[in-house]
Amino acid sequence: MPPPLMAFVCIVGIVGLFVLQREKGPQPSKALWIPMAWLFINCSRPFSLWLGALGIGGSGGSGGAGQIYLEGSPLDAILFSSLLLAGLIVLVYRSPKVLPLFPRMLPILVFFLYCGISIFWSDYPFVAFKHWNKGIGDLVMVLVIVTDPEPYVGLQRILTRLATVLLPLSILFNKYYPAIGRGFSAGGIPVYGGVTTNKNTLGVVCLIFGLGALWRFRALYRDREVPHRTRLLVVQGTLLSMVVYLLWMCNSMTSIMCLVTGSGLLLLADRPGTPRRTVVINFLAAAIVGLSLFAVFFDTSGNMVQNIGRNSTLTGRTDIWDAVLPFAGNPLIGTGYESFWLGPRLEKFWSVQDGAFYGLQEAHNGYLELYLNLGWIGIVLIAVLIVVSYPRVLATYRNDPHSGSLGLAFFVSEVIYNYTEAGFRMMFPLWIFFLLAMLGIPKAPVPQIFSEIDVDLADNMLSSETHLDHTVGVGIRHGVI
Repeated sequence: MPPPLMAFVCIVGIVGLFVLQREKGPQPSKALWIPMAWLFINCSRPFSLWLGALGIGGSGGSGGAGQIYLEGSPLDAILFSSLLLAGLIVLVYRSPKVLPLFPRMLPILVFFLYCGISIFWSDYPFVAFKHWNKGIGDLVMVLVIVTDPEPYVGLQRILTRLATVLLPLSILFNKYYPAIGRGFSAGGIPVYGGVTTNKNTLGVVCLIFGLGALWRFRALYRDREVPHRTRLLVVQGTLLSMVVYLLWMCNSMTSIMCLVTGSGLLLLADRPGTPRRTVVINFLAAAIVGLSLFAVFFDTSGNMVQNIGRNSTLTGRTDIWDAVLPFAGNPLIGTGYESFWLGPRLEKFWSVQDGAFYGLQEAHNGYLELYLNLGWIGIVLIAVLIVVSYPRVLATYRNDPHSGSLGLAFFVSEVIYNYTEAGFRMMFPLWIFFLLAMLGIPKAPVPQIFSEIDVDLADNMLSSETHLDHTVGVGIRHGVI
């Protein structure tokens, strides 16, 4: 069919999905449009690249990502700054709801504080500072979601609405608008990026919205009393089908494996018959993380990797790791926040091995990426962040197994995704949902009366599985923890 006709069919389909997913009941605040816009850009491409793809200006396709990473577009800078400012204004008005979250945010704030300090030894401090501002923006957007009057409903709307737009457009661009949705590898093989700038980002988008659609489908399938349940199931089933199709097209194996393992954890954790004991969930999470770690780093035979269609070098990733380490800066403090892939160092790296890594802008390992930018201190801080936050993610699950199971899936997916991709990065979609998982996906708004409650104390009370008094019980049901 002609591309314009298929574009019309795609738009009609998107509108139809929006009509089918309409629901009555509690409504989130209008402020949720701020994180939704932030996520739309980060799950697709910067605004300047959208203009370029539409032939209005800038650069289209996938080739402009490096320029955007170097802050080449004032238009994008203005848009991101405006969204960040709007988010901060919302949080100022919601300060009674934000303050109770500070004990839970402390490890995150320490990590961001060190990232900010590292700007001082960056070769490009102004660029690093702008990257850090955008990193702070990720946290601000998560807080806007968590402190919404209807955070649970708001998260559902964000996941479903963004998927309804981004997934069909990705299929359209991949098949009918190759100048926007496709690129080519060094060997001339088509690489599908859809609404994003590369196949790996498209894979992450499918991972996030695949988990979100499965989460909603599971809840709707189980609850037969939901009004208009059939058409809502059709929406989530359609979105899941598009996720599977897009992952098959882009063949992003890291995202595929994360979606498989994350979906398994989500379904098992949210199963009504599954005991809600810590040991069960700990075993499931540890098994997923441990098996993935063994397959990537310790399976010397390479059989596990080869069984999923990849070679022992993880599609050249081990070669990248070996090549990039000699360019590392200070081993203790790194080169500064998001500063390694900038300037002469980047150009020199591109020239090694006769340009075999030309165009590369990540280490394809999140932990190595942190080492390059933040040194061993950064590695220690992210490890502490993971170790300290996991019990709190688990506490959220004990409070509400349904919403908590999604947080567990996002949390574990981010940990294993970084084995073979760089995912601890500012404005990276999975990193944003990782932050959301650590703060918790509350069932109801954070009440002002619990602004002085120590969240850690409540977590400890939950982990002991003892009887809670009425006051703390009310707080838990309202999503403080």
